[in-house]
Amino acid sequence: MAYNPLEDYLRKLRDIRRSGSAVPETSYYPALAALLDAAGATLKPKVRCIVNPSHGAGIPDIGLFTPDQFQKASAEEPLPGTKPSRGVVEAKPTRNDAFLTADGAQVSNYWKEYRQVLVTNFRDFLLVGADAEGKPVKLEHYRLAPNEGAFWTAASHPRPVAAEQGEAFVDFLKRVMLHAASLASPKDVAWFMASYAREALRRAEKKSGVPALSAIRSALEEALGIEFEGKKGEHFFRSTLVQTLFYGVFSAWVLWTRDHPPSDRKARFDWRTAGYFLRVPVLAELFHQASNPASLAGLELPEVLDWTGTVLNRVDRAAFFTAFEEHHAVQYFYEPFLEAYDPELRKQLGVWYTPREVVRYMVACVDRVLREELGIPDVLAAPQRLCARSMLRHRLLPDRGP
Repeated sequence: MAYNPLEDYLRKLRDIRRSGSAVPETSYYPALAALLDAAGATLKPKVRCIVNPSHGAGIPDIGLFTPDQFQKASAEEPLPGTKPSRGVVEAKPTRNDAFLTADGAQVSNYWKEYRQVLVTNFRDFLLVGADAEGKPVKLEHYRLAPNEGAFWTAASHPRPVAAEQGEAFVDFLKRVMLHAASLASPKDVAWFMASYAREALRRAEKKSGVPALSAIRSALEEALGIEFEGKKGEHFFRSTLVQTLFYGVFSAWVLWTRDHPPSDRKARFDWRTAGYFLRVPVLAELFHQASNPASLAGLELPEVLDWTGTVLNRVDRAAFFTAFEEHHAVQYFYEPFLEAYDPELRKQLGVWYTPREVVRYMVACVDRVLREELGIPDVLAAPQRLCARSMLRHRLLPDRGP
């Protein structure tokens, strides 16, 4: 069975607690550090932990560092005077309330020094960062269990818990470690949006009996010209709903950027205005339903869309739009988004980016064959184009026999 960081984390916590010799907080630091190291090792650049780093305000429980902060890749200590570039971690015993801890003086002091603090009681994880005005704000959170008793019960059976939550939890930890990093490349933006979209899909699939879903389902079936039938159809519908929401948010952000150029650094995009920018009836209705507490909000999607809006407001738009011409961004970004969201679905749908130069060459070749070899001067506009396509197919892909 593949290594699962969450399963390993829960098993270590369980074993430490069962020893009967554990101190409520510090005994569990190694398990927490190992978890964070496992998640950080998958990132580029990697993120690694140092327990009780010595530089900065006080002595945080854990500091999150990148390789450039060490003299050598194998060095155990950061360079002298180096602060953890990806923030710090403040841990409290499992009996404590992480949200109350986040409001305390200790976290406030750490935030002033490091600007990012991951607060945890080993079962709840809450990221404290900065808002648009540079003030402290609770950004996003993850809860492994509803209370302390349920958490230790879960830790006694780590494998099923890890099977259910492992991917989502590690995704959350990666987002925490990437939150302080610069965000400019389409690939990185696509990963963030896909990560939030997967979280939204997990929430959507846990909910049933949401009346507004029926209306949205009918609208999507009509717009796409398909029907969602059976269990697989229900999954595909909810996946399509989530994709439509998140790609709609991205598309609206691109259109919003036309009115708010990168030089306008104070401007902030709000996903609730997406329907206005897109001006497509089915999408406008979808965003209205998503933000309406009496409708799709029952799926708990607004919170995840808020997180997505925060990330889009972090993007270095000047750098991002050097990769895509603005009027092509919506079209070409879908491939990296779908690759990060669901690579298997991308293969099934055949979503691949073809450079314009290649398309022009292909069209020119077809044009030449139709004119010179098939004698059709009007080429693709000719009435007999269907017959010409068939003839061209047999020419380019000759019959290989039965």
